[in-house]
Amino acid sequence: MEHADLLVIGAGQSGLAAAALAPRHGFARTQVLEADEAPGGAWPRYYSLTLFSPARYSSLPGMRFPGDGDRYPTRDEVVDYLHDYARRLTADIHTSTTVSSVTRQDGTWSVRAEDGREFTTRAVIAATGDYGSPYIPDLSARAEFTRRVLHAADYRSPGAFAGQRVVVVGGGNSAIQIAAELGAVADTTLATRRPIGWMAQRPLGKDLHWWLKHTGLDIAPIRRLLEKAPVSVLDDGRYRTALQEHGVDRREMFARFTPDGVVWTDGTKETVDAVVLATGYRPAFPYLTSSGALDADGRPLHRDGIATVPGLGFVGLEFQRSFSSKTLRGVGRDAGHVLSRLRHQAA
Repeated sequence: MEHADLLVIGAGQSGLAAAALAPRHGFARTQVLEADEAPGGAWPRYYSLTLFSPARYSSLPGMRFPGDGDRYPTRDEVVDYLHDYARRLTADIHTSTTVSSVTRQDGTWSVRAEDGREFTTRAVIAATGDYGSPYIPDLSARAEFTRRVLHAADYRSPGAFAGQRVVVVGGGNSAIQIAAELGAVADTTLATRRPIGWMAQRPLGKDLHWWLKHTGLDIAPIRRLLEKAPVSVLDDGRYRTALQEHGVDRREMFARFTPDGVVWTDGTKETVDAVVLATGYRPAFPYLTSSGALDADGRPLHRDGIATVPGLGFVGLEFQRSFSSKTLRGVGRDAGHVLSRLRHQAA
């Protein structure tokens, strides 16, 4: 059994930011438990996306994102950045370590891994994100569909869909990026419940993230308003142009599946080879089931990342404290807040 002052679950952007800031908040020995073979969280498994935030607004605490600050980094650049960041940390990172349970007794947390190892600590940060829990909507007659259905979490590249008829479900950034690249090789349609909410990437010549920073909206505590806001798609024109050039159309969400296709809202039946669900993710913390920190639906019980159970915090939740909470630029700020409160609880 190993003991640490702080135990961080997850070595993605949120967990790495928490581990980097831990010494500043009095946690001398930090251990990070990561299920994958290397740090980086979900980034290595994403499709070939491009960030919507410039490099200057895509850094974790203490390490600037390299290169031109005004460029938009790719997925592989983020992966390399996170690997470099992890190598600089003083924390012990245990990869290939999947946490199975986290329980608390007499003020001490006991963390058990699937391989039988056990760790004890006074403070735990859950930073495993939601990528492992893709949201699959309940679509009518889906069980009848005999063709391919996959979530964006399992989509990698357009090559496997060349020459096919594909429907992408969703109207957010991921759906637009996937549809734009699929459109170059496949007959592609975007199926959404409302029109695409386009938002200018560079209003008045400045990137949106510049405006968010200088107006204070990036860190404003307006979580409830953000949760109700409609989905918007950031674009400097490239994606709208790509959709038009590749003939990707947008239609109202189809009514139901058929064995070999879909039925559109006007009653038209169409054969479809594949459906890609870019429908987002939901928080999932199965290892916290017996901790008392989740509600009946498995959602975290917290305030600004501080769990209702002492000694436990969350980092990386969407809109945890602000608009930027689930981003490279925002997780450090939230991690600092959570670490400060955890240290106070442990004192």
